[in-house]
Amino acid sequence: MQLTFSTRNDKRNKDGTLPVRATITFKGIRIRKNIAGVKVLPRHWKNQRIKSNTQKEDYNNHIEFNQKLDEFREKVFTVFRYLHLNNIPFSAELVEEKLDDGSFGSNSLAPKFFESFDEFIETSRTIKAHGTIKKYNTVTGFLKDFQNEVSYQLRFDNINMDFYEKFRDYCFKDRKTLNNYFGKLVSILKTFMNWAYERGYHDNLEFKKFRRTEDNIEVIYLTMDELMALYRFDFKSKRYSQIRDIYCFGCFTGLRFSDIMNLKSSNVFSDHLKITIVKTKTIDQKIPLNKYALEILERYKGTIYEPLPTISNQKFNEYIKECCSKAKINTQITITRYIGQKRIDKTMAKHDLITSHTARKTFVTNSLVLGMKEMVVRNITGHKDEASFKRYVDIAEDFKQKEMDNTWNLVQ
Repeated sequence: MQLTFSTRNDKRNKDGTLPVRATITFKGIRIRKNIAGVKVLPRHWKNQRIKSNTQKEDYNNHIEFNQKLDEFREKVFTVFRYLHLNNIPFSAELVEEKLDDGSFGSNSLAPKFFESFDEFIETSRTIKAHGTIKKYNTVTGFLKDFQNEVSYQLRFDNINMDFYEKFRDYCFKDRKTLNNYFGKLVSILKTFMNWAYERGYHDNLEFKKFRRTEDNIEVIYLTMDELMALYRFDFKSKRYSQIRDIYCFGCFTGLRFSDIMNLKSSNVFSDHLKITIVKTKTIDQKIPLNKYALEILERYKGTIYEPLPTISNQKFNEYIKECCSKAKINTQITITRYIGQKRIDKTMAKHDLITSHTARKTFVTNSLVLGMKEMVVRNITGHKDEASFKRYVDIAEDFKQKEMDNTWNLVQ
């Protein structure tokens, strides 16, 4: 690649100055671009530089104009290094596009997009929960699928609205991605792009315009009647009994599945637990124990399972559905989801919707229904998001209203 600067003798200004033009040649291709704002008298132009004027002449801005030439030269070299490092086919159109892009600079010489994403994941391992790292890896795979199937080479500079629209269409049309999952993909991508920006890997802030979609979804939980029916059900299988106990323990304490699986005997006190929360890393969180939670812990005291049996989340979610089915928790529930603007309704038995996380939802909802103060519930569970917690409050209020209607309004 060669770059030269020359004056435009065919474009003389009224004051006698000439514009300065850059000529870039590479493999038989020639690109010419005027250097905006730079003009020079012919007698001040020598060896592709602007000389200072004589003392008798007005200042000719040679310092500022030469700096503009230097900056343009550096940007040209940056563009060519960028194309080389990222194995991007050279074209005159692409070079001109990058030269005209005010956000493209030396920071654009970052490692490749996915190499940087791998670095992002590795540096997150010490500060993020295991589940979060799994989500990051899943998003990496999703983006690689998009790149391969849509033939859109992901680079830091082209994560823009064109990418967003193509990615959105791919998610909704090709992958049938639900709106809320699409929102999570976008959220993690924005987290990564912001991480890379803070490290000077790129100057592209287009990603901040991306909007994540999020639909309100049903809160799946067990009513008190269903919970107690499950708690008291006589399972003939030891495995089912243990799965039931783990699930109900979550329903009685509000603990996440990961925290239950990490529970040690040293965390258990006479009327409370004291633990470090896995997801939020909250130290010495105090969780009060009601009589049902204490009964479950007592069953395993002195056994090899103390304080509670352990199992993988995947297996647990498989078995808890079977437990709830045996306990006849089979109310029909219609769930509504959206893929873009397309609405999908699906009616299922409640036991097919029960997972480890619904235990925590069961605790929150029933605690509010039973009259526990919102502030106390949030203190126990550690909920930070006001909007997500309000869903449980609304459910509790609706339940109380129905109870009022079913009692006082029926009195003749």
